[in-house]
Amino acid sequence: MSEPITLNVGGKLYTTSLSTLTSFPDSMLGAMFSGKIPTKKDSQGNCFIDRDGKIFRYILNFLRTSHLDLPEDFQEMGLLRREVDFYQIQPLIEALQEKEVELSKAEKNAMLNITLDQKTQTVHFTVREAPQIYSLSSSNMEVFSAHIFSTSCLFLKLLGSKLYYCFNGNLSSISTYLQDPNHLTLDWVASVEGLPEEEYTKQNLKRLWVVPDNKQINSFQVFVEEVLKIAMSDGFCIDSSHPHTSDFMNNKIIRLIRYK
Repeated sequence: MSEPITLNVGGKLYTTSLSTLTSFPDSMLGAMFSGKIPTKKDSQGNCFIDRDGKIFRYILNFLRTSHLDLPEDFQEMGLLRREVDFYQIQPLIEALQEKEVELSKAEKNAMLNITLDQKTQTVHFTVREAPQIYSLSSSNMEVFSAHIFSTSCLFLKLLGSKLYYCFNGNLSSISTYLQDPNHLTLDWVASVEGLPEEEYTKQNLKRLWVVPDNKQINSFQVFVEEVLKIAMSDGFCIDSSHPHTSDFMNNKIIRLIRYK
């Protein structure tokens, strides 16, 4: 057994052996710890790697066991893929590809259910008519809510890569609001003519966009069209048995299914 080595990976400390780190000589770690690539040190003298510290545990465990073990509710496949690509451990790359195929097959059968709600509220705002002259104005605004449930976590991530909130002058993916892998709630407003841009931020009003088309979603009809487009490209089709036709046509409930 070689002497223990402590690594500082993105601020997280790991202790392992030199033989473990060099178990795949052609990898980035193999090159670093065989002297082919110089290593950096932190203030405590630990070897420092400026990568994601949390994800490194799965990479280190693979070096120890040659098995890729992930928790059942693992939600960071994209990040793990990028880290695995950095370390260039070829058997781990292959194991990750097999895991992704396995997850994809497990999620072929899926259900997607969306319940929609819409209301009108009055917003009050000030309008600057001159340098020292302001007037109070008000307007009706459409407020939308969509409660989305899918048995496919991967589909919700796909949806999150297409829909973006516009807030405070910036676009942010709705995937950042995905706290439950199977549930997502969206709340947004339609643009109001005459409402100054800064008022959306002041009143905490988010608008919804679809990318890369850069189209704003100002109605449930547009929302339904865009969601159907994304879902059907992922293999979903309309469930003819549910919901009732009137509910679907009135944009109250959308239920889609996908079979292997």
